[in-house]
Amino acid sequence: MSEMIDAVKAARDAASPQQKECQKLDWEDQLAHFRQMFDLPKGEIYLDGNSLGAMPVSAVPAMQEAMSEGWAKGLIRSWNARDWHMLPVTVGDRLAKLMGAKKGEVLAADSTSVNLYKVFCAAMNLRSDRRKVISERNNFPTDVHILQGAIANVFPKAELALAGDDDDSVLELLDTDTAVVCLSHVNYRTGRLRDMARLTSAAHEVGALVIWDLAHSLGALPVDLTGCDADFAVGCSYKYMNGGPGAPAWLFVATRHLGEVQNPLTGWQGHAVPFAFEIDFQPAGSIEKFRVGTPPVLSYLPLMESLSIFEQTDMQALRDKSLRLTGMFIELAEQRLVQHGLSVITPKEPAERGSQVALTHENGWPIMQALIEAGVIGDFRAPDILRFGFTPLYVGFEDVWAAVATLEAIMETGFWREDRFSERKLVT
Repeated sequence: MSEMIDAVKAARDAASPQQKECQKLDWEDQLAHFRQMFDLPKGEIYLDGNSLGAMPVSAVPAMQEAMSEGWAKGLIRSWNARDWHMLPVTVGDRLAKLMGAKKGEVLAADSTSVNLYKVFCAAMNLRSDRRKVISERNNFPTDVHILQGAIANVFPKAELALAGDDDDSVLELLDTDTAVVCLSHVNYRTGRLRDMARLTSAAHEVGALVIWDLAHSLGALPVDLTGCDADFAVGCSYKYMNGGPGAPAWLFVATRHLGEVQNPLTGWQGHAVPFAFEIDFQPAGSIEKFRVGTPPVLSYLPLMESLSIFEQTDMQALRDKSLRLTGMFIELAEQRLVQHGLSVITPKEPAERGSQVALTHENGWPIMQALIEAGVIGDFRAPDILRFGFTPLYVGFEDVWAAVATLEAIMETGFWREDRFSERKLVT
């Protein structure tokens, strides 16, 4: 390890009154015991759970048992004996509780992109007399890509309009020709939180349907799809939900739409009687109509272990801690990092942010690489964003203090200027 990184860590580890106060907050934290339920590398501060959540400790034995007993010994019998075939539904019902949905409204399957395609096509067919589709300019690219592809190939008469980051820019685009509005609840770049109830209500007033992407919401803050009268939603489970790489995504369809709506991907698992092996497709009458192919059983297991952890607490408690963590990070950043050219772009108003904080700097890439080498794991988003996710289940208050202190030391020492940090590599 270089002398420079030793200097950075020494600066971070220097005791201060602020650090002692953070240690006290961790001692008093009613959620602190959840940290031991996750397998986190020693000596690192993990602030990238908004990209890939940490692994539950129980995930490894659960996977081992399913493979050694369920697969190796049970073989094909386990599909029935372990109810593997119904995992998309049973896991979906468990996820539903975290998003204010009802039993039978959520299906855990496929990827977020595939699920968005399914519900977008379904929603468009419910509003076939309309042409306008509204999304957002700074949405996660796959959301817009899916809409663009579906419009080009399936709904060629539709027109896509892109709003800005603020809610008013969405409202300005709404009119009686609007068919579908597709928005991210929390912006993946800035962490800005949209007003789901307000926007859904406004869309309904003009007769439009709304699809919410909860990829950066679920597991980090309370969501009430039923209370907001939401139509459709999609999201992944590998971020704040800690389901692991390759974890199944999910989709939500409000009960009132299930009878009429149709899945454009008519695979055998979505058949009303899949094991009758009928050649003509007849859709299931439940949320199962949005199933397509055989569920990847092993991919569900870590998510189920994480759900067992979530079921021991409540989302409001997690939200309260999240706001304290992000608020502290913003406060410390403005005290100690602004003079080094770093700017906070995440809303300071608690009601307007999710569970991440984004900073900008023209040299964001090498700064983030230096920070990662110094043991603080965040991520970079082009062109200049340093992004930090705060997962309340395993991030503590001293982590916040140490992350800012490390970043300050990196800027003061110029550690980030080393040539090896300038080469850009693939990041997710």
